Amino acid sequence: MKTLSILTTKITASLLKLIGRGGSMPGSIGLKLDPNILSKLHFNGPVVLITGTNGKTSTANMIADLFQNAGYEVVTNRKGDNLKAGIVTALLTNASLSGRIRGSVCVMEVDELNVRHILPYLPVKAFVVNNFFRDQLDRAREMEQLIESIERVLPDYRGELILNGNDPNVVRLSLKASKAHCTYFGLDQNRYSLLETNEASEGKFCPVCGHKLHYDYYQYSHIGSFSCTNCDFKTPEIKYPLQNIDLEKETFFYQNQKIQSPYEGMYSMYNCAAVLAVKEVFHLDLDAAIQVFQNAPQPLGRNEHFSYNNQQCILNLVKNPTGANEVMKVIDKDNDTKVICIVLNDHEQDGTDVSWIYDTFFEKICKQSTKKIVCTGTRAYDMALRIYYENYNGNIEVIESLDKAIQESLKPGLKTYVIATYTALYPARNTIVKEMGQ
Repeated sequence: MKTLSILTTKITASLLKLIGRGGSMPGSIGLKLDPNILSKLHFNGPVVLITGTNGKTSTANMIADLFQNAGYEVVTNRKGDNLKAGIVTALLTNASLSGRIRGSVCVMEVDELNVRHILPYLPVKAFVVNNFFRDQLDRAREMEQLIESIERVLPDYRGELILNGNDPNVVRLSLKASKAHCTYFGLDQNRYSLLETNEASEGKFCPVCGHKLHYDYYQYSHIGSFSCTNCDFKTPEIKYPLQNIDLEKETFFYQNQKIQSPYEGMYSMYNCAAVLAVKEVFHLDLDAAIQVFQNAPQPLGRNEHFSYNNQQCILNLVKNPTGANEVMKVIDKDNDTKVICIVLNDHEQDGTDVSWIYDTFFEKICKQSTKKIVCTGTRAYDMALRIYYENYNGNIEVIESLDKAIQESLKPGLKTYVIATYTALYPARNTIVKEMGQ
């Protein structure tokens, strides 16, 4: 059935491409024809998997570009189809009928819950984990359950684990992977590091003995330098940490070289650190990584800027409290007068549980320079109530129509921030493009 599975997947993908569509349906069909197709594939080079709650798409794409700059022919799921069917689609459309994958390296972004369906069935050379945060409780369940689902497939893993050494929930994976070699990435203490934090923090307790973790400092949320007060679990040695972080200029130092980050925010620095860790593991040139950072495209809807005449608009995706808090920090730095439009949906892809908005520091945007906050989406009234609880002195407006909400938010002479959950991101972007004549 292997050949039929590959051929059918290829044909289906080609037909969808003719009508301007993509997605994971070809892989779903391929899996129905041969549920074990992944274990029957042959590779000409290393397979690299990337997972984590926040930043995995940007990180995976930069790692793919890193290998490409280093002269590899890369097979990747660049558009972020990171469930099992999406990964099968990416691989089979780049396979011969005998099952040999074209390309000298495969770089695959993997949804956290799908790691258990992918890692054991591919010859994975390196497994990169960015971070773990509470996200989409109705789908992903509690974070402990999610991490355990990954831990269960690690005892027999013999490749490289490339882990965020500042996240105790990621570092704990090393305890279950006795046959793997671990490389850790992270950031040194810097002027933005905090001795105390009141952000939503999932890394409060030791995964070994259950005692409280002590932090020397926090970078954001529970990411930082930690040690157990009862056992020897602690931040591992990070051989090449990023140093001298400058979030105003978005620069850092790596091995005494100043490098420009392509994206804003502390969390984006960790994406860069992951890329550089992969560079070290595969002995690639630093110049190949620097080219990645210099030419990294701005992902759609991730701090995406639009401008037209006297109007500016910035669009950002939010999907969980930690990511949303980082967006709040970026907006908080901007003292320009502004209008903010928040689109809160609760469809299956967003997560039907929207209680996470109460773990987000919306007070950072409820200040004098914010002239109005427009709430829309399927849970617009919940969002408006959340802003009301912050004692915001400006105008809170609920507009049920997304198009009208964005139209009302785009005011000449005022900067507009649009904050959207997953299913609202592209509809919001389409309206912004239309209204601003892009």
